[in-house]
Amino acid sequence: MNWINKVTPPGLKTIMSKKETPDDLWVKCPISGELIYKSDLEATWNVTPAGAHLRISPRTRFRLLFDDERWEPVSLPPVPLDPLKFKDDKPYPARLKAAKAKVAARDLKETEEGGAPLLQEDCMVAAYGKVGGVPAVVLVQDFDFMGGSLGMAAGEAFITAAQLALARKSSFVVCTASGGARMQEGTLSLMQMPRTTLAINDLADAKLPYVVVLTDPTSGGVSASYAMLGDVHIAEPGAMIAFSGPRVIEQTIRESLPKGFQRSEFLREKGQVDIVCDRRKLKATISRVLSHLLPLSRRRDDRSNIMLTPPKTHADKLPQLKGVAD
Repeated sequence: MNWINKVTPPGLKTIMSKKETPDDLWVKCPISGELIYKSDLEATWNVTPAGAHLRISPRTRFRLLFDDERWEPVSLPPVPLDPLKFKDDKPYPARLKAAKAKVAARDLKETEEGGAPLLQEDCMVAAYGKVGGVPAVVLVQDFDFMGGSLGMAAGEAFITAAQLALARKSSFVVCTASGGARMQEGTLSLMQMPRTTLAINDLADAKLPYVVVLTDPTSGGVSASYAMLGDVHIAEPGAMIAFSGPRVIEQTIRESLPKGFQRSEFLREKGQVDIVCDRRKLKATISRVLSHLLPLSRRRDDRSNIMLTPPKTHADKLPQLKGVAD
């Protein structure tokens, strides 16, 4: 036993004992290196004082976009879990199970004080509600679930959400975040690129708006398909938007790339992105875009018998919002 433990009174030992603190109490800004209280970040939708847009969960994205944080979750169809019996250092089903446990733990933490429901089985999460009074189906790609990789489940989710927008004559908003196609599903994952394109064509034929919000990162097969087929492309500041990464390109062409290459601001200058928008102004920007693209008559005709569920944490603040949405 250490000699100091022998001579230290019990009361002083209690005072000097190490206090337990949460592991995620502080977050380091990737731009400035500043340490920021996580609670302060949550108040600014995970945008640091230096302007870094940190990744957010689908639930946070829905809270950011939907009016009064009210939405109705969309059930997405199941798909075969391991059609190719793929195995690397782990079986594919084990990877899926670990990814589901990860997002379930996150959602449990986010809803400790109550929250509107979410239905998530893979990297896509969809919900129906109103954005600035405009009816919309919002589909969010979750990078925390296997890097937001595009597989059969993601493809089916996209098509289901697009068909729902068609059925309700509403706008369709997709928030992308992906490292590309899911290698564990091989060619079956690549097939989702033309399938999602056909669903977008159906929206175009019906003259319904399709708006894409590009977040960090959006790459691979996602950027080569539905991420670049929107009527309007809105990107968050500093988001990497690419097919392959800059290091691969530099190694291939053996040249240094321009500063800011494949970032939102660079792509806006080149015409690939229409708007670069701070996350805190994102809802107002999308609302303005949708109000121009979706005819007023269709907004007035939105009488779907849909219960938009408010989070329990907001039920007391918004008693007048109970019942069927207008």
